[in-house]
Amino acid sequence: MTDLSDISNQRAGFVAFVGAPNAGKSTAINRMVGTKVSIVSPKVQTTRTRVLGIMMKGDSQIIFVDTPGIFAPKRRLDRAMVAAAWGGAADADFIVLLVDAKKGICKETRSIIDTMKEQGRKAILILNKIDLVDKENLLTLTQALNEENVFTDTFMVSALKGDGLDHFVDFIAEKLPQGPWLFPEDQVSDMPERLLAAEITREQLYLKLRQELPYSTTVETESWEEKKDGSIRIEQIVYVARDGQKKIILGKGGQQIKAIGAHARKELEEILDCRVHLFLFVKVRDKWGEDPERFNYWGLDYNA
Repeated sequence: MTDLSDISNQRAGFVAFVGAPNAGKSTAINRMVGTKVSIVSPKVQTTRTRVLGIMMKGDSQIIFVDTPGIFAPKRRLDRAMVAAAWGGAADADFIVLLVDAKKGICKETRSIIDTMKEQGRKAILILNKIDLVDKENLLTLTQALNEENVFTDTFMVSALKGDGLDHFVDFIAEKLPQGPWLFPEDQVSDMPERLLAAEITREQLYLKLRQELPYSTTVETESWEEKKDGSIRIEQIVYVARDGQKKIILGKGGQQIKAIGAHARKELEEILDCRVHLFLFVKVRDKWGEDPERFNYWGLDYNA
């Protein structure tokens, strides 16, 4: 623990990550924080709401804001997610645009840059997945992005491997405004455990079912009971829009949902550091994506 007399040396601030879907924002933040605070899957728009990941670097408390990928919204849920992304960046001390170096300046990245120009915002550029791009193309992309006159600094990383992230952390830790820490120094996220548990199960659904699973599927923690033996009993509901989707998740003889539950339980036990009894139920709720209560659960603005 840091002596209270050292409080004058403390720094704290918010660093918001924005970018196109699947650029690697959640992977980068999880890697820097050192534990999972935001779920990751190959499915686009996995992150649905603003998530804080908190890490300590010397006397600095860096509060990363992981936001949903910014894309052209088509539905109410899409609009709410994009609003959450820009809202997460609005009050941050620093904005980081994370770009998938393999995809380059895609239409979503182009739109984000144009919006920042219109709003007169500056950002730090992080080029991710540099291990998948040859040096010549990487330098060409870097030059093209920096000619936009939006970026103050540029970093090149591989979030999956962790390469280059230490340089960024050292840099941002020195740039944060001076002031007392905003969270206890052992806290890594502001996400309630019930919501994190639901996210872990949703991640397993995406990882196991990939393209078979509709994007509209969601998970909510229905009950959370801490037992006398130190274990936790969790009941969760997987909401789908149609009966056919329910059959996909259950699988033949219920084998698919059992496998999903087993993997989610194992990861929850590692995160919560205790035995977990996880029970999953699948329910059909037509048009749950139009239900204000569901938006409130996720901390999203229904009227965005």
